[in-house]
Amino acid sequence: MVQVRVHQPVNTDGSINLEAWLDHVVSVDSQLDRPALKQACEFAQEVEKKGNPAKHSWADGTSSFQAGLEIAEILADLKLDQDSLVAAVIYRSVREGKVTLAEVGQRFGPVVSKLIDGVLRMAAISASLSPRQSLVLGSQAQVENLRKMLVAMVDDVRVALIKLAERTCAIRAVKAADDEKRLRVAREVFDIYAPLAHRLGIGHIKWELEDLSFRYLEPDQYKQIAKLLHERRLDRERFISDVMNQLQNELLATGVKADISGRAKHIYSIWRKMQRKGLEFSQIYDVRAVRVLVPEVRDCYTALGIVHTLWRHIPKEFDDYIANPKENGYRSLHTAVIGPEGKVLEVQIRTHAMHEEAELGVCAHWRYKGTDVKPSSNHYEEKISWLRQVLEWHEELGDIGGLAEQLRVDIEPDRVYVFTPDGHAIDLPKGATPLDFAYRVHTEIGHNCRGAKINGRIVPLNYSLQTGEQVEIITSKHGNPSRDWLNSNLGYVTTSRARAKIVHWFKLQARDQNVAAGKTLIERELSRLGLPQVDFERLAEKANVKTAEDMFAALGAGDLRLAHMVNAAQQLLEPERIEPVELVPRQARGIRAGKRNDIQIQGVGNLLTQMAGCCQPLPGDAIVGYITQGRGVSIHRQDCASVLQLAGKEPERMIQVSWGPIPVQTYPVDIVIRAYDRPGLLRDVSQVLLNEKINVLAVNTRSNKEDNTALMSLTIEIPGLDALGRLLGRISQLPNIIETRRNRTP
Repeated sequence: MVQVRVHQPVNTDGSINLEAWLDHVVSVDSQLDRPALKQACEFAQEVEKKGNPAKHSWADGTSSFQAGLEIAEILADLKLDQDSLVAAVIYRSVREGKVTLAEVGQRFGPVVSKLIDGVLRMAAISASLSPRQSLVLGSQAQVENLRKMLVAMVDDVRVALIKLAERTCAIRAVKAADDEKRLRVAREVFDIYAPLAHRLGIGHIKWELEDLSFRYLEPDQYKQIAKLLHERRLDRERFISDVMNQLQNELLATGVKADISGRAKHIYSIWRKMQRKGLEFSQIYDVRAVRVLVPEVRDCYTALGIVHTLWRHIPKEFDDYIANPKENGYRSLHTAVIGPEGKVLEVQIRTHAMHEEAELGVCAHWRYKGTDVKPSSNHYEEKISWLRQVLEWHEELGDIGGLAEQLRVDIEPDRVYVFTPDGHAIDLPKGATPLDFAYRVHTEIGHNCRGAKINGRIVPLNYSLQTGEQVEIITSKHGNPSRDWLNSNLGYVTTSRARAKIVHWFKLQARDQNVAAGKTLIERELSRLGLPQVDFERLAEKANVKTAEDMFAALGAGDLRLAHMVNAAQQLLEPERIEPVELVPRQARGIRAGKRNDIQIQGVGNLLTQMAGCCQPLPGDAIVGYITQGRGVSIHRQDCASVLQLAGKEPERMIQVSWGPIPVQTYPVDIVIRAYDRPGLLRDVSQVLLNEKINVLAVNTRSNKEDNTALMSLTIEIPGLDALGRLLGRISQLPNIIETRRNRTP
């Protein structure tokens, strides 16, 4: 257990007696490597001299080196491994900039360096909060976001334990600090770290964090409860120890094998129960409590009989949750008795299976009696469960490093948690962008957004935010939203909130501007995808809009999605198609054999079909068939120059065809990219193709020295027009790109 604070042994000159300290720590865990731990301590002691000791000492005068030793002591009591203790000793030196992570990794290995890096990332929570914000941290949504973000940043349970130990030392040290710092640290510990310790099941750290925080946040109530207890915590623990020994002897005498644990209820828990249930202190019967774990259900009732034989039962203070489980499935026997010295004692009795279910199952103790509200994120609960499991298995097997690696699971977070420049935590869906963040903060910030910085570095507006990053939005007083933000292929916004705000802004603009912008949008997209112009009046009718002008206005205002209108245009160009299709078999260029279900031939049974290499039709293109001699039906786009010549010469060989309803794989298509020439242009284009998982069949690049432009022609395999539109949109966002389009030249 974590003990009451004990100062490190000192020499006659006031310096720390390192040998005596090492003797104590190694005596707690004989598996520790004393020479390696001594080397880390001497290293931290040496780098301590690099800075001004007074500048980095804590409020009570504890130096950073002393704080590192204190953190290591707590971790040694928790039986953590060698790397964790080394990281704890050195952590403050790295945080204060006296030594770099690279130096630590070189000297003590990558594991120690990684642990310290994890704790530093968690420390970003404290660093990002100003004193004023920490004092008002009580907003439940804000607190919950910070907790979830903290858990999302933890990849190794040892990181969480080191940070909890460090915050334990911090809350101990603020006794001598000024009121503002005391309140700030106490609020942070109470709202963030005590609940984390509680959810991890580390009760002895949890109660210390809660009690010390409560002492500074509510000093009057704390003193009142402390006075009513009439005894110090160590005295209460002595009482519990005596009760456990007496009960254990009686159970063994009757042949019941039991594991008994005890606790003295801490001050905050007493006060909270009094407030929640409206009780007087004299009505709190579980100030002192023991828990008895037995093998079988019948042993529970045998143990209950022994307890009531030893001590007098308090009327109306018995609950049989085994015969009558709680709604959440919790099972146990609860009774209160007048124990030794006339002091009230609560006894809980359950089987090992019931205890495991209560701790780790759906009715876990912290789910119905926790100090924090039930979070809504499944990922948060899964990771907490994983952390607790690693911790419990470590207590049995003693190798937390190996277990952490073995038990690691790929749990994808469903939310990201980022900071505003002022330190306020914002939660967003995974994949959210700086624009989503801007509209989440304030609508006007979103409208006026012109750029973004992540941790001080400028990033594109479609950058995917990561947990723990600090986001700063660059605004312009006269900025307006761009219609490109609504193009899903460009990936500027992912949240419905941001999209709705942008659409609303465009609705308020002049109709003439929306009409012009909408017409430009759809004409440009159809041209880029290599689709022929359609009858816009018919397209408007298909979209349930009265006129083409109304359709353009709706597109310009964002009421109609550009992708939806492109799909509607495809259906107009191919009226016989029953449903959208996802696209084609992977073949070599030239005349290729089509699959049986790729093409439907009107009025004819199954015939061999060939995809014409001259025009490379894609599902969604308007197509026509040409009956060849001995090679089945050749499929062309209706606007293909070759098929138009054949139709004039041999119209009897033309046949109506349409795309089949069954999706197939990929189709080759030619695209053209025109850009201002620069080093790395082909590499950047290739990277986009790689990210979109597009296979390249051929590529040709030509540079024009006169106007410093480059023309790239690529043949790629694509599943359909939707994917093609997305790819062209991604490429168009690269620097120096002038134009990206599908090559319609046969």
